[in-house]
Amino acid sequence: MDAAELDRRFRTCRGWIPPEVATLLVEHGHLGEVRRRAGDWGWYCAREFANVLIGQGRRDAGLEVLAPFVRSGWWEAVGTAAGLLDAWGRADEAIALVRPLVDARDGHALRRLAGLLARRGVDEVIALLGPRAEDRNIAEALVESTAGCGREQEVAALLPTVAADTWSTRGWDVVGSVARVLERRGRVEEAMALLRAYVHHEGAVYHDVLEGLADMLVRHDRWDELRELPECDDTWVAWRMADALEEQGRVAEADEALRPFVARGGQFEVAARSAELSTRLDRIEEAIEVLRVLPTSGAELAWVVSVLLTRLVDLGRVEEAFAFLDDVARRACGRDGALFLERVKLLAYCGRKDEAIAILSAHPKVGDWYLANPLGTLLADAGRVDEAIAVLTTVDALRRDVTTLASLLIGRGRVAEAITTALSRAEAIAALPPWTGTVAV
Repeated sequence: MDAAELDRRFRTCRGWIPPEVATLLVEHGHLGEVRRRAGDWGWYCAREFANVLIGQGRRDAGLEVLAPFVRSGWWEAVGTAAGLLDAWGRADEAIALVRPLVDARDGHALRRLAGLLARRGVDEVIALLGPRAEDRNIAEALVESTAGCGREQEVAALLPTVAADTWSTRGWDVVGSVARVLERRGRVEEAMALLRAYVHHEGAVYHDVLEGLADMLVRHDRWDELRELPECDDTWVAWRMADALEEQGRVAEADEALRPFVARGGQFEVAARSAELSTRLDRIEEAIEVLRVLPTSGAELAWVVSVLLTRLVDLGRVEEAFAFLDDVARRACGRDGALFLERVKLLAYCGRKDEAIAILSAHPKVGDWYLANPLGTLLADAGRVDEAIAVLTTVDALRRDVTTLASLLIGRGRVAEAITTALSRAEAIAALPPWTGTVAV
């Protein structure tokens, strides 16, 4: 099988047992089936079987399972094998695997090779990437691979020249890389000025450049300037600030940073994020207050309501959790859809599984996939496996919870049926008409 066919199957999973089910087969001891399908060009089974052998200390045997895929030149397999070799301290072998794909102009391979070479020193990286640095992706790889090497001036000389006073498409392609090198050389103001010059042009905002500027402002703790970026809407700024602070472990500050934006009103996403952060900080009353005034539907609220409800239960405030959910449901004009499922999940989370199963089973649309799949999961969790299988089997192959159903079937010893179920979803997806970019009305 050649690389093009493997790549097609990788994108559609057609004819392959999906990774979750391959893992389940291994966990239940069906190694013979996994090995057989690995030998029949089943990539996920090959990867799982290789991992089993590697876990037994048989590294070369594991690599041999992957070898047919690697020999095809398919990047997913080459990259996987190279990653294993590199982790085992066999970098030269990893480099030997990746280099032929670089010659074939594979962008993924080029970046991986640069990373591998960087561990031996930057001379080879500069020789490999420097002559091609006109390309945006290669310029980024060059900058990433030479970080901390102390040769920023040499790297800067290899990048295209970009001027803040002359906007150009060529400059826009590499301005982020040029700015990163300037920053590493201590020329932060110059780097920021360059990015600001390329953020917008002729009425268009270039968000990748904007994000690079925002990231640089964060790295240098210039939060006020981030808030005042004229090219940003409030929602984008609020999310970026909260993300950056949370990444630094400053969750309370992330929550505080959102408050001015929440106070302005009309920003559902920001308010919901603030409520989620407040919940994690056990500022429950503050989270409830934010959620009570959000002018939105139950479906939009469900994802953050779920976080709050489970935390209330964890704190022993069970009745308050149900009362709050009822209040949200009233504002959303009923409990159907997302909020109905939140009530079901809340009952199950409180240990009231039979009650959850009963109200879900009684729903007039329980045969629809979005209710049948959760019902099957609840039945399985309650130990009613045969009933769960019966429910999940009724869902059409395209929307069925394949992983749960396959797990239950494998647990019952019905391995062939589990595999058929796993393969059916990919076939159903493949049978869909191709996307044309238009919507029927």
